[in-house]
Amino acid sequence: MNDDNKNLSEKLFTKHLKAKETSCLTHYMPSSLSQLEDKPAQSWYRNLRRLQWIWQGADPIEQEQVLARISSSTHSRSKDEWLDTVTGFRSGNWAYEWTQAGMTHQRKAHELQGDEAALALYKASLYFSIAAYPHIKGDNLASQAQVLANKAYDEASRLSKYVFKQINVPYKGKTIQANLHLPHTERPLPVVIVCAGLDSVQTDMWKLFLEHLAPNEFAMLTIDMPSIGKSSKWTLSEDSSCLHKAVLDHLPQVPFIDHWNVGLLGFRFGGNALVRLSFLEQSRIKACVTIGAPVHDVFASPDKVASMPKMYLDVLGSRLGKSPLDIQSLAGQMSAWSLKTQGLLASRRTSVPLLAISLDGDPIAPHSDNKLISMSSKVGQAVKVPSKNLSQGYQKSLDLAVDWLLNELKS
Repeated sequence: MNDDNKNLSEKLFTKHLKAKETSCLTHYMPSSLSQLEDKPAQSWYRNLRRLQWIWQGADPIEQEQVLARISSSTHSRSKDEWLDTVTGFRSGNWAYEWTQAGMTHQRKAHELQGDEAALALYKASLYFSIAAYPHIKGDNLASQAQVLANKAYDEASRLSKYVFKQINVPYKGKTIQANLHLPHTERPLPVVIVCAGLDSVQTDMWKLFLEHLAPNEFAMLTIDMPSIGKSSKWTLSEDSSCLHKAVLDHLPQVPFIDHWNVGLLGFRFGGNALVRLSFLEQSRIKACVTIGAPVHDVFASPDKVASMPKMYLDVLGSRLGKSPLDIQSLAGQMSAWSLKTQGLLASRRTSVPLLAISLDGDPIAPHSDNKLISMSSKVGQAVKVPSKNLSQGYQKSLDLAVDWLLNELKS
């Protein structure tokens, strides 16, 4: 690591050696505390996204080594039964261990050149981002880790053989910051707007571009959901696609892309936002693919929302700016996020071709949601990927997504 990066990391974290631990940040109404205590016992506060992180670029052996250091720590925890609740920025703490892993790749990058250096920095950025997971507002260690992630990502993108630009879109007196990656600038290219969920940020999407979109000559434009990452200044509401619409409006001003040839790819809640956009902006979108997108089922059942693990409830409370959080009130409010309740799905059909993909047994986005999406398009398809081998399932999902986009944007 060069001195600048070392100094930055020391400067960011030294003030937060006694920072409040992530699982303790969200305050609940007294009536909700007993509901939290009744939830089934788990070994981790965080939902470990092992396979998702691997396809995003994490090394599986390094990942297990980091998790082992966290789980075996003898330092005090906020909650003894949750392995990832070691307090303070020290060994065993979630943010500490993932940040250290990121810094290892950051150091490697400065011994390399060109694309090899870029790949090491992209991996460092991903590890810093995982250090910030699940990106709860008010989590000081997470905020500092995300600063490192953004810095490493920007440096990686400048060193990469591909073209990188930050797009600034004016919106309601503020600025939406989106990242644009291009395989080249020889001619205007079809662009795929990519959006992740409520606990993942746009800098996590670099491998999708390098391995899937760039080889097929697609530009990739990423946006964070309202309330997270570079879109954290906006609170999430049932108008989940508001920032994406503003970016779509801005596309004619962006050079090197064909703004008449736009595809959408949404993961998790990002898929909800992009399906919504596919109804509101049918004339400007050529195709949309969702992977694991909740659009109705979980929102229509207050019991399903209330039974979510604490991390998910904390994330929802953070995104909605709710404090203290009342679980029953939250569960009732979530019904407005259903695209069926909003009168979009099942009541009319969009001309945008929709491909809805989910992994078998997904509790957040069941196959019934997929079928609802596909039936609401004049050209729709629902695919349930078997979960016997989840890593192959992820790969198959991405292959299906790219094939759909190729067929609709380049035919």
